[in-house]
Amino acid sequence: MDFDLDQTDALLSTTRAVRKRLDFERDVPNEVLLECLELAVQAPTGSNRQGWRWMVVRDADKKEALAEMYRRAGGDYLKQAAADADTGSQTGRVLDSANFLAEKLGEVPVLVIPMIVGRLEDPNVNSAAGLLGSIIPAMWSFQLALRSRGLGSCYTTLHLGLEAEAAELLGIPPHMTQAGLLPVAYTKGTDFKPAKRPPVSEITYLDTYKNPIV
Repeated sequence: MDFDLDQTDALLSTTRAVRKRLDFERDVPNEVLLECLELAVQAPTGSNRQGWRWMVVRDADKKEALAEMYRRAGGDYLKQAAADADTGSQTGRVLDSANFLAEKLGEVPVLVIPMIVGRLEDPNVNSAAGLLGSIIPAMWSFQLALRSRGLGSCYTTLHLGLEAEAAELLGIPPHMTQAGLLPVAYTKGTDFKPAKRPPVSEITYLDTYKNPIV
């Protein structure tokens, strides 16, 4: 199979964390969500257990309850961080948009909570990587599929500070781990651009951490 590398590279390099450009007014049909999730579950999972699960939240009261948890768990941090940041910097703009999303989260058409079967009873690097590494690739595939269809999302985790409260709200059983929260909406325009990143030659090493690859 020959891929269109220009299209593929554009998709990979312009799938942004979208907050201020989410369209709160336009409906997101279930068939579009399910189409994107069909692609998401092609992602690899540890031991091929295929333990991904997805909670789609449309109910206005439940969305607002999740938004209130989100703000309670991290709203003060976001406001302070945004106030302290250089408003002209990339970090300042990101924090400002994150604060905007926290305030408007309940208005997003759809909130998607990716979940994975299992809990971290004895957390260590290996067990954490194995469990979350079985859902995060699917989350990213979902976000790429959304982008290719004119929708946007943002991988957020603040509500996880109140994960048990969210589980009670949504009837999520105790053997499930929530891996984040993805606000999903069509985007206002699709002209996203690659972000400014450091040269990979400065952050890539060969054989030892003291030896840059080039």
